[in-house]
Amino acid sequence: MAFKIIVCAKQVPDTNEIKIDPIKKTLIREGVPSILNHDDANALEEALKIKDQYPDTHITVITMGPPQAKDLLIECMAMGADDGILLSDRALGGSDTWATSNAIAAAIGKLGGFDLIFAGRQAIDGDTAQVGPQIAEKLGIPQVTYVADFSIDSDMKHITVHRALEDGYEIIKIETPCMLTAIKELNTPRHMSIGGIFDAVKKDMPVWGAKDLGVDTDREVGLEASPTNVYRSFTPAPKGKGIVIEGDTDKELADRLLINLKKKHVI
Repeated sequence: MAFKIIVCAKQVPDTNEIKIDPIKKTLIREGVPSILNHDDANALEEALKIKDQYPDTHITVITMGPPQAKDLLIECMAMGADDGILLSDRALGGSDTWATSNAIAAAIGKLGGFDLIFAGRQAIDGDTAQVGPQIAEKLGIPQVTYVADFSIDSDMKHITVHRALEDGYEIIKIETPCMLTAIKELNTPRHMSIGGIFDAVKKDMPVWGAKDLGVDTDREVGLEASPTNVYRSFTPAPKGKGIVIEGDTDKELADRLLINLKKKHVI
């Protein structure tokens, strides 16, 4: 029986010029180039490494987003994933982390059994690090976040991970089925292959909406069902131009630095 891995991935804006809807307080994604979220690429790579070692492994990538998120799934399959499923429906639009995890958990339930779920630690457009853990809670499975190292026994049941902390690591043993969230230190994601790209664009890619998932569009998904209230969204002000201090000696540099710090009332 194949070892089944589900990878949760997200398409995120690839730009420093983020625009925010002043009414909805959500990101404006139209017309903005998108990429595979960095941590999600690490999650996919770790799943692919398992498949490299154990060929009888099946990887399904799930993403939620607008129709153009199909490109992300093509990229993931071109890297080596077996299938991709897109959750796309206007009723899902504007979902916060809680509502998003409701939709993805429902999709995973619709797929049936699984052995392992990989996700990125967090998305670069939200930085909440909440969706992966919330999916695990709703599926009732154990989870380990901030995975920096990973190994799985030959029985495909017992897993050992190094969980990154601010001052070191935790070594945790966990059994499948479980949820793991990856950080960039876990691996270096591979590139798409030419053959993989040709194969990926030919594959049938299911698109599931709210009705397919069986979720309540008034209470479980979408903007109105999202309990998160955004008080204010804004782009950070650009940093000012730096000052280069020059001098012939260390003392001269130190004196000029001291003068500049005093002028700015730092000291």
